Amino acid sequence: YPLCALAVSALDLGCHSVRRTKKSESQQNPRMATVKLTPDTVSSMAMGRVFKDNSEVINAFDFSRDGEYLITSSDDESIHLYNCKSANLEKELFSKKYGVDLIRFTHAKNAVVCASKNKFDYSIRYLSLHDNRYLRYFKGHRDRVVSMSMHPKEDTFLSGSEDETVRLWDLRNNACQGKLFVVKRPPVRFL
Repeated sequence: YPLCALAVSALDLGCHSVRRTKKSESQQNPRMATVKLTPDTVSSMAMGRVFKDNSEVINAFDFSRDGEYLITSSDDESIHLYNCKSANLEKELFSKKYGVDLIRFTHAKNAVVCASKNKFDYSIRYLSLHDNRYLRYFKGHRDRVVSMSMHPKEDTFLSGSEDETVRLWDLRNNACQGKLFVVKRPPVRFL
């Protein structure tokens, strides 16, 4: 089950309509730019590299906020951290006891939240990639977690579960901060 990485830049795309992002973001990262995705733009993209690190399907992936890293979770119970600039595998971790699904970066490049993928525990785990240690467990869902979203600025995140609840969590506290009952499978997203 290979993971294909697209190597794309504004210059590679031949795009002349590149515009800088908000002033504060461009001051923090002057190389950050946005490109309008059109059918022509997408068709001009090429595969940069193929990774064959997983023996099972990749069930989730996420990019770090600055786009420097890509993290994947797989049905083979592995977590892979890739450096997007060098196109190299930086780290491989395993979650054999709980499985791993729906992985998301927190605001730190060296920490993620991920859902369990088994039939006996539906917890979400806060994992340090630095030392492969769980920092906190978020327990409360009674069925599989199907969606997660980090708040863009705060240390909070949302999770939606097949138990028909949406929960609000704070990375600094393992207790649920809020719960909403919904119908069916809830997608969650901070705007």
